[in-house]
Amino acid sequence: MTDVCLVNLAIADLLLVCSLPFLAHQAWDEWVFGDAMCKVVLGIYYIAFYCGIFFVCLMSIDRYLAIVHAVYAMKARTRSFGLIAAAVTWLAGFLASFPDVMFLKQQAIRNTSLRNMSLYCFPDYSQSATGDFAISHQWKVFGLFKMNVVGLFLPLFIMSFCYAQIVWRLLNSKSSKKQAIRVVFLVVAVFFFCWVPYNIASFFKVLELMHIYTECDSSKVIRRALQVTEAIAYSHSCLNPILYVFVGQKFRRQLLRLINRSPCRLCQVIKVYIPQHRITSVYSQTTSLDDKNTGV
Repeated sequence: MTDVCLVNLAIADLLLVCSLPFLAHQAWDEWVFGDAMCKVVLGIYYIAFYCGIFFVCLMSIDRYLAIVHAVYAMKARTRSFGLIAAAVTWLAGFLASFPDVMFLKQQAIRNTSLRNMSLYCFPDYSQSATGDFAISHQWKVFGLFKMNVVGLFLPLFIMSFCYAQIVWRLLNSKSSKKQAIRVVFLVVAVFFFCWVPYNIASFFKVLELMHIYTECDSSKVIRRALQVTEAIAYSHSCLNPILYVFVGQKFRRQLLRLINRSPCRLCQVIKVYIPQHRITSVYSQTTSLDDKNTGV
């Protein structure tokens, strides 16, 4: 099940990262890829955005079951259950992307600095059934609140509960698991520092939409804060391979075996920078801490 989670997490992160060059070009100039690509690229972005977070939560639950409920979880943590859980997670990410993906559209917006019309790709909530401005405004507020709840508070609650139970179990185990505990705190800390700033900036954007912050200076600060914190949030997808894979003993062993078989000289150089001993991960082990003791 751990391997299934890692593969799907990698797919979600890669899909998100692949959409970033398009968004970067839009931020630098404008959207030049057409309305169809707008719906495809931004649709993939929204789905991968939530799926990446949900698979991090799924891996937290998987580790919680493997360590805290080792005996009872031995039958449940199979490849079949992992595939079912992955399918449900992708479905949850698809549903969480609504209503944003429904209203994606290439739109012409007047550029105040250049005094001409520029094309941008973003959800146009005025396409709703009523077309009422107040309704479209409410959709914007709902979308940002949904991201705060579904993208931060709910995952953070799940991760905090699972990892608190894991740390408590590790502290009460006979063997020393200091490295595993450090990895646990590292995972939670990276998730927190990557996503919390972006969600805070989004929350202030909601306050602006609700006419609580209406000053011009405040609007400029919020817009700039969203740009900076969004880039920090995206970096979480690039840090996931390090957190969940490269610190893993099992993955590192398989990677070294692959490098040793490769004729590429560059691969031999890479091997020098990969730690080959000492680190024990709570993510890449397919067996739990107590399998040897209680698996009988």
